Amino acid sequence: MPMTVKALRKTGPDAPFEVAEIERRDPRPTDVVIDIKAAGICHSDIHTIRNEWGEAHFPLTVGHEIAGVVEAVGDEVTHYAVGDRVGVGCLVNSCGHCEECEAGFENNCLNGAVGTYDAEDVDGTITQGGYSQKIVVDERFVCRIPDALDFDVAAPLLCAGITTYSPLATWGVGEGSKVAVLGLGGLGHLGVQIAAAKGAEVTVLSRSRKKEQLAMDLGATEMLSTEEDGFFADNRGRFDLILNTISADIPVDKYLGLLKPRGVMAVVGLPPDAQSLRFGSIIGGRKVLTGSNIGGLPETQEMLDFCAEHGIGAQIEKISVDEVDDAYERVVAGEVYFRAVIDTSTFEDAAMA
Repeated sequence: MPMTVKALRKTGPDAPFEVAEIERRDPRPTDVVIDIKAAGICHSDIHTIRNEWGEAHFPLTVGHEIAGVVEAVGDEVTHYAVGDRVGVGCLVNSCGHCEECEAGFENNCLNGAVGTYDAEDVDGTITQGGYSQKIVVDERFVCRIPDALDFDVAAPLLCAGITTYSPLATWGVGEGSKVAVLGLGGLGHLGVQIAAAKGAEVTVLSRSRKKEQLAMDLGATEMLSTEEDGFFADNRGRFDLILNTISADIPVDKYLGLLKPRGVMAVVGLPPDAQSLRFGSIIGGRKVLTGSNIGGLPETQEMLDFCAEHGIGAQIEKISVDEVDDAYERVVAGEVYFRAVIDTSTFEDAAMA
C-alpha cells in the first residue's frame, strides 16, 4: 500500500506553501525508502512552481536537493541497506538502456530522463519532490553521502554541486588552470570551492566587490568587478575557463574575449531571454562555448566523494517548513548566502492545511 507523508506543496503558482499529506508509492523490489533529513532550495524550484518555465502540474511538491537516511529497501536492492546515508538529486528515472544511460550519463537519456518533481514517471504519475518527510526512489538514482558531509551542507551538492563539478571535470581543470567564476551565488560559491580544490587559480567575476571577502574565504585568489572601467580590456585573453553561473543577460562576446586561445566558457546558468553572439568571438582563438546540465549518477557520486575529501559543502542557512515562502523571496532578491536548506524535522510540529 502507498504510504502517506507530510510535505510542502502548492496548489497554484500564486498560492502559499501548505503542509499537506501526499502519497509515496509502495516500494518496488529495486526501491529505496529515504527518511529525508534536509532539502535544499534551488532556484529551479522557484522557476518551476511559479510557472516561469511553463505550466506546472499542481498540486505540486518540489525539491531535488535531498539528503537523508535509508529507512527500508526492496527485495532486489543490492547497493544500500537500512541506515545508510544517501542523497537524491534531479533525476529519479531513465530508460537505463540507451547509449547515454549505459555510459553513465542518465541526465542525457535519449528516451527522456524523469525529473525528481513535476515530471511524468514511467507509471504515468507526476513525480513529487523532496520538500517532504520521505521519498521512494529506485536505487539506481540514489547516491551515497560520505560520513564527512553533514546532511544540510550535502543536500545542495546533489544539484548545485554536480552542476558546477561536471564542467570543471569535463574540461580538465587542475593545477595551473586559470578559472573565472562568473557570479557568486548558489552555484558560483560551490564552483569556486571545487575549482580551488582541483588546484586552479580562481577569480570571481561579479558586478561589484561586495562579496570579496566571502570569495577569498571560499578559495578565490581575487574578485573583480565587471563594471569597473577597463575591465574587459585589462583582462583580455587571461582565463583558461569561465564558469558562467548567472541567469541574466550578459555581453557574451565580451566575456569570450577574456578567454585564452582554446579557452572554454561553460554555461550552467539559464537566462530567460536569447543571448547575442557573433561567431567571430569563438572562431578567433578556436574558443569553446558549451553548456552543461547536472551530470550522470557515477559523476554525481564522484563529486560527493571529492567534496568529502576536500571539506567542501554548501554555505547554508537552515530554515523551517513555515519559512519557505519568505525564503523564496529572499533567494530571488539575492539575499541568501548561499543556499537555504529546509530542516525537515520541523514537519513534526507543522500544522496541516
